[in-house]
Amino acid sequence: MNYRSLQECVADLEKNGHLVRIKEEIDPNLEMAAVHLRIFAKNGPALLFEKVKGSRYMAVSNLFGTHDRSKFMFRNTFHKMQEMVELRNNPLSALRKPFKYAATGLAAINALPRRSSFSSGGFTEINIADLPLIKHWPMDGGAFVTLPQVYSEDIDKPGVMNSNLGMYRIQLNGNHYTINREIGLHYQLHRGIGIHQTKSNAKNKPLKVSIFVGGPPSHTLAAVMPLPEGISELTFAGALGGRRFRYAYVDGYCVSLDADFVITGEVHPGDNKPEGPFGDHLGYYSLQHPFPLMRVHKVYAKKNAIWPFTVVGRPPQEDTAFGALIHELSGSSIPNEIPGVKEVHAVDAAGVHPLLLAVGSERYTPYLINKRPAELLTQANRILGTGQLSLAKYLFIAADENTGLNCQDAKEFLKFVFERIDTTRDLHFYTRTTIDTLDYSGDGLNEGSKLVVAAFGEKKRELVQKVPDGITTFAEVSDALMPLHGVLALKFKPFTNQDTAKKEIAGLCVLLQNKAGMMDGIVQIVLYDDFEFDRGPQGLNDYLWITYTRSNPSHDIYGVGEFISNKHWGCKGPFIVDARKKPHHAPQLKTDTETEKKIERFFKPGAALQKWA
Repeated sequence: MNYRSLQECVADLEKNGHLVRIKEEIDPNLEMAAVHLRIFAKNGPALLFEKVKGSRYMAVSNLFGTHDRSKFMFRNTFHKMQEMVELRNNPLSALRKPFKYAATGLAAINALPRRSSFSSGGFTEINIADLPLIKHWPMDGGAFVTLPQVYSEDIDKPGVMNSNLGMYRIQLNGNHYTINREIGLHYQLHRGIGIHQTKSNAKNKPLKVSIFVGGPPSHTLAAVMPLPEGISELTFAGALGGRRFRYAYVDGYCVSLDADFVITGEVHPGDNKPEGPFGDHLGYYSLQHPFPLMRVHKVYAKKNAIWPFTVVGRPPQEDTAFGALIHELSGSSIPNEIPGVKEVHAVDAAGVHPLLLAVGSERYTPYLINKRPAELLTQANRILGTGQLSLAKYLFIAADENTGLNCQDAKEFLKFVFERIDTTRDLHFYTRTTIDTLDYSGDGLNEGSKLVVAAFGEKKRELVQKVPDGITTFAEVSDALMPLHGVLALKFKPFTNQDTAKKEIAGLCVLLQNKAGMMDGIVQIVLYDDFEFDRGPQGLNDYLWITYTRSNPSHDIYGVGEFISNKHWGCKGPFIVDARKKPHHAPQLKTDTETEKKIERFFKPGAALQKWA
């Protein structure tokens, strides 16, 4: 169905059993987020909150909570969008199969944005205080917009076709913001809006920004779609939604006429205020830092507007479904973007940006007697220099020698890599570089290191699945398990400081070297402290989360028999990742006990959500 509004989408989902209404009043301070989290964990429906305390507007969440529901919303256009991506990757296919792609050409007409009059939007002017001010986690600095479509234009090339539509979180109140007059924007300067701001700053002019909330779900997805340079997100929104993106200009600001809410304002050069903390998608809080301040110009809402929101936290969450949808739509474009690379997977269980898995190729080195990664390293550089992939901390890349290697299956992929890597040769560090702003494992905000682990060649070892006998007799080790083939996780004494850690781990390495054969079939050792691993299927996700969100490669990787040769670091035994909680790490997200008790009223017998109790 091609939705003209969020209201049409909500009605369609309800009609088809994908949405439940909550008629009882609910507090936007923690309660709405807590209900959402519990329903998402149960693989439940979208939720329409009819009575939000302190606001006259309804709110909806969990729209994209399952992959099936996401595809249901785009059931009329999803396949056509896949064909459009296929055409972009291989234009000659349209000549080979013209009838197959005829409908795709017609669908592309909807990609052209359409300008109309502002009066046709049916907006009335309101204030920030009138909105559903939703606080998601106990330590959040205030209420945030979590599904915004943030619009900006290039000051040198104005107009919608050169615009950027991105999803950057928005803080509506709290901290030192003056309510109704100021809000906070969180984004990195290398992102689309950041580039626009840099250009405006250079001319000493304010950047005009419009924030759209709601509208057809295709508009929301367009804001997170990683499109190639030069392709407008507005065209994608129209093509996926099966309906042209309608817009108008008022007071010099672009306004989406199909949005439920619009906030317009300016970002002036050097105008910052503390933003955050905010419970983020790595499973920790991103802390308070100076970020751009937006001076609010006007706030608009439609008569029956619905406020969409989501809750991010330790994966999987609703944004996991976003990622799956994006991969299904655009995954085939990777080989065209990066020659030789067949597939890249940002591992959701590890917080997305900390860990990438990639299938590459060794096309030019079959003549080598001793096979080793060569072209893979070139491909790794390309991956780490491409868009949001550049935020990655760890990249595991392997060559597929007609084995059907699939990096979407993290367990089997890492097993393949660990069976083949040479730890004296195949660990490659990038130090003092950039990482995700939300990742606090590094040296400072947006500062850290990277590690590429490259695997190519014949299988070198059989990986063990059993904890070595006697490992817990070491004084510092209180527990041990094998979360993955060839990976030994050790519960270690708590971290105090870096110098002490070096001494502790050096001592552990000596003990392991003196135990001949103990480490056979083990490639990686993970040290952890304040965490309890699940001993069942969830253990893999625990490993992926703890190991790759709580470590900074240059500081937290050690090795049994480690050495430096011509500035290359390697080790003769397993490499060790110190994934213990460090004093500079951000706090882990935890729900509020009192709030959990309060929301029980929605799950009791006879209540709207009793089915998911």
